[in-house]
Amino acid sequence: MTRQEARRLIVTAARKWVEDPDSAVVWTGEHEGRPGIRMTQENRDFTTLWFEVGDRTVGLEAYLVPAPPHNQAEVYRQALVRNGRSWPVWIAAGRDGDLYVLGRLPLESLDEEALDRAVGGVYELVDIAFRPMIRAGFAGSSSPGG
Repeated sequence: MTRQEARRLIVTAARKWVEDPDSAVVWTGEHEGRPGIRMTQENRDFTTLWFEVGDRTVGLEAYLVPAPPHNQAEVYRQALVRNGRSWPVWIAAGRDGDLYVLGRLPLESLDEEALDRAVGGVYELVDIAFRPMIRAGFAGSSSPGG
């Protein structure tokens, strides 16, 4: 699959998700050349997921929580434990300590089902991880929203 075909697949799938009343996807668009979607969540207001189409893979990136001001070791421990059970996405720390949900799909096996599975993985990981991380890392401070 070429980059252009992958991009068309993402855009087409995202439009289908937005039009599906049973889908959590409520928006699709583009920012700085990257297609993205916004999903409503059970344990968080929403999550915005960005796609980065490369020569060999499609990357996925969603912001999870800011760098925790308290109990950093516990929050990062939770991320590592979650990573042992999540697929095809995982939690990673940015340079500033903020946590993201990331994923990578090879273009050679990219199809709508693989894309749907990865988006579902992001949704599930954010929904499971968000509140416990906020409780552990932001106890006593005003907690960040969606």
